[in-house]
Amino acid sequence: MAEQEMPMTEPNSLSNLSHLSRLDRQVVLLLAERAVGALGTLEDDGAPAVSMVPFAVDGEAGELILHVSALSAHTRQMRRDDRVSLLVTAADDAAELPQALPRLTVQARARFEPADGAAAVRCQALYLARHPGAELMTQLPDFAFVRLRPTAVRHIAGFGAARSVDPADFARLLAAVPVRPVGAPDADTPMPD
Repeated sequence: MAEQEMPMTEPNSLSNLSHLSRLDRQVVLLLAERAVGALGTLEDDGAPAVSMVPFAVDGEAGELILHVSALSAHTRQMRRDDRVSLLVTAADDAAELPQALPRLTVQARARFEPADGAAAVRCQALYLARHPGAELMTQLPDFAFVRLRPTAVRHIAGFGAARSVDPADFARLLAAVPVRPVGAPDADTPMPD
């Protein structure tokens, strides 16, 4: 009997997070609800640089995925120095103080995936599941997938509520982030008539 390809095992629902603490649920929801982050890289002279990047989640690998152009400064910077940081913040709310916005800072090591490998195929599938409008860009030859392997994580739950999250624990939380477009209805939520 021929071996069948196994489907991706990532979740597609946020309905089963009751086993997580309130703070861990907040991390999962933040990553599920936000499509972009601020990527910190280092210039040639060591000066910090920040740019906006869409990201996807590979819960199975415990990594974040970027899709970047060779024309971008941050791509050149990551190729030269793989130390990066990604900041993901909750949506701005005029009723909240900016310091009270939940946010997550992930320090990581960046690794470029070879364009012709199975890992790049997986990156593309996960990235397009989250950003379906990016399909044309994934066909452009100057773009590459980059995996971010977390080395340190800082979670700010709100004003005066901060904690460090062990990278192994963070990888477990990444596994709970649904594989679906940001803003899509939860798989367990009935669709409106």
